[in-house]
Amino acid sequence: MSGHSKWHNIQRRKGKQDAERGQLFTKLSRDIYHAAKDGGGNPDTNFRLKVALERAKANNLPADSISRTIAKATGTLAGVHYEEILYEGFGPEGVAILLDIVTDNRNRTAADIRHIFKKRGGNLGESGSVAWMFQRKGVLSLASLGELEVGDDLLALALEAGAEDIRSGEEGIEIITAPEDFSKVRSNLESHGLVLADAELTYEPTTPVEVSTEGEEMVLDLLETLESHDDVQNVYTNASFEK
Repeated sequence: MSGHSKWHNIQRRKGKQDAERGQLFTKLSRDIYHAAKDGGGNPDTNFRLKVALERAKANNLPADSISRTIAKATGTLAGVHYEEILYEGFGPEGVAILLDIVTDNRNRTAADIRHIFKKRGGNLGESGSVAWMFQRKGVLSLASLGELEVGDDLLALALEAGAEDIRSGEEGIEIITAPEDFSKVRSNLESHGLVLADAELTYEPTTPVEVSTEGEEMVLDLLETLESHDDVQNVYTNASFEK
């Protein structure tokens, strides 16, 4: 995404801080909860849950926490009801921001997020005010190509598997898919020996907004603050930062 390098590096740093504060565990648990609630508690038949469990285990989320979360989601254990919401807003310099929210109290979360935007030079928008500036995409990041060579072999395999494009990302090669083809492409690639470092459905900007040097600190402060909120799962922006 535009501005990916700087924002991606900030997210990685913030992710480590979240883990130290316990916020990362909360977000991982919510990912598992919603995946299990929507598609059932079996990762063999629920790809979204499989991805959530892989991330949880990679970040050392305790096994008993994982089991309890799945039990709550599937109704075998009484627990809190979470709902998933997409928030839209504008930051300084007119940058667009999308937020994946998972909350057990919609009113509380809305008030919190509205306050964060207002205090940092932005505003929470209405539904549809920002989403049109993004496209929903699947992104598969490769850890290993197996016996394939970078270039024509990989491109041919990816396209044959149903992918839309291949690009070089911060962590290496990324394969881009339509949301409805995400699971199929992943399965096809893995069946040919490719190893994935990460796989996610994300929002990618279609209309990048260049952020001035003067406005960079304000925009990044807003993005970081939003990302650190307990109810925010993911932050997407069309902000493009100078290298």
